[in-house]
Amino acid sequence: MTIESERLVELLREVKLLAREYYELTEKPLGVTAEIAEYEVAHILGLKLSPARQPGYDAVRKISGRTELLQIKGRRFTSASKRSQRVGSINLKHDWDAVLLVLLDEHYEPTAIHEADRKAVTKALLKPGSKARNERGSLAVSQFKAIGSQIWPK
Repeated sequence: MTIESERLVELLREVKLLAREYYELTEKPLGVTAEIAEYEVAHILGLKLSPARQPGYDAVRKISGRTELLQIKGRRFTSASKRSQRVGSINLKHDWDAVLLVLLDEHYEPTAIHEADRKAVTKALLKPGSKARNERGSLAVSQFKAIGSQIWPK
């Protein structure tokens, strides 16, 4: 591990502590869940993160000589969390191959990673009926789990 990556691990540990304390004091999220999820999934699965604000995808995965573009979404669950939480907005207009959903516990530690390919996500988002799903590109976590598969832990 390089000095830079050691510092990054230390910094993320501090961010997780600050985010938890902020939530305890305000009952509002600090807004770091996405960044923590991206780092955790990249570390666990060995992905290369994309530059900040890259349209459409957050990381790249190489499999058998192919390059896959991945969106990464994160959701933090606590004992008080509503069961009907939603995955962040998924934009069908950009290039990407699959979406990874990182579930984090109350300490911002990853508990599971789910993956759904573009075809399954597109079909679910375009299904008639829900304004949140159809207009904002947002699926319930339970819907995402149903169309995808858990890839970590196996």
